[in-house]
Amino acid sequence: MVPPARLLRRALCSASGGRGRSRAWGASLSPLERLKRMLPAEEAALVERYAEPRSSASPRAPPEEKMAALPTAARLSRGPPEEKMAARHGPLRAGELVLAELRRKHNATLKMLCRLEPGAVLNSHGGQIPHRDIIGRQPGHVLRSSAGARLLLRRPSLDEYVLLMPRGPTIAYPKDVSAMLMMLDIHPGDVVLESGSGSGALSLFLSRAVGPQGRVISYEIRDDHHSLAKKNYRHWLNTWRIGHTEEWPDNVDFVLKDISRAAEDMKSLTFDAIVLDMLNPHSALSVVHPSLKEGGVCAVYLANITQVIDLLDRIQTRRLPFACERIVEVTHRNWLVLPAKIKNSQRVETQEDGEEDPQQKECDEIQTGDQIVLNEGEGNEPFPDDAETSCSVPYIARPSRWQDAHSAFLTKLRKFQPPLS
Repeated sequence: MVPPARLLRRALCSASGGRGRSRAWGASLSPLERLKRMLPAEEAALVERYAEPRSSASPRAPPEEKMAALPTAARLSRGPPEEKMAARHGPLRAGELVLAELRRKHNATLKMLCRLEPGAVLNSHGGQIPHRDIIGRQPGHVLRSSAGARLLLRRPSLDEYVLLMPRGPTIAYPKDVSAMLMMLDIHPGDVVLESGSGSGALSLFLSRAVGPQGRVISYEIRDDHHSLAKKNYRHWLNTWRIGHTEEWPDNVDFVLKDISRAAEDMKSLTFDAIVLDMLNPHSALSVVHPSLKEGGVCAVYLANITQVIDLLDRIQTRRLPFACERIVEVTHRNWLVLPAKIKNSQRVETQEDGEEDPQQKECDEIQTGDQIVLNEGEGNEPFPDDAETSCSVPYIARPSRWQDAHSAFLTKLRKFQPPLS
């Protein structure tokens, strides 16, 4: 029996006209040649044209033709940098919010939120900085206080503002809000119902998600919570307009009313999604479910699992057209990555990475006038000094001793069309 390898060699020799030993890969095609054979003639010529090696003798294709050959997304991303960054580019101005970060010992970061005023002063544990020294600077600058401490100054993000703004009831934390927005699958232009305005945290995130063409209708039963939510929303809205070229959408309607008694209001409305952040959400489901579109999602924010059980039991006993798809608890695991210190020929953790000060809470919030201070355990390095030189040092990496605790259970309910009996 002839071995398969010998049969292969004979076939190659016969194909090459008996020219002795011919390598099997001698006539193989390059990846570019194989690609050109699979493309139509006009596209193959375009590939061959731009694949030629550049030389001084070969002329280059005009920029207009190259841009026409690029995909649409690539052409759109090649706008002038000043046009793409116009929304957030610009110095800090009087009247807008600024966030100052001070890195401290014992694995803590001190965050201070204040509104810039020409005659005011930023007070911190590390000294003072006059607001006039901050106004006109670009975000991201590090300034030294009167005591020599270095503070990073920048515009706050929305989640930072939510954590630092004045609050009455417990807010919906950003880690939970992001999960709820994914549950709801909100698009720009949607109309969303929120029950439980609270301090206005979730209202701000919903406002950004639905955009200028969308609408958020937020119900609140308590007068003090209703007023606080409107105040926090307006404060962010007004300060945003000072530091940004585009306006924040003014698309939230705050209603002071019990949602369980708003059946008449719901008759003329249709919602793409519903969010319930209240003690007894089952009392609102029977009122709002006719206004939710078929297949729409209702996300419920509850503090403990017994409330979730009670909610599902009420849905079943009242035969409401909702199917429970998910019940989740959002947790984050914080890590510390810090330079190590060599002591007695052993690698040990730095002082900033040591044990937490028992006198200091993990999150200590203080409000003085128009300035709010937040102590957070983050485990970041201190801001580097310009005089310091960077060098390679060993690092310590481990999970943080302080982790984000439980905040809520998120229940995803989907409205369905009951079968005809």
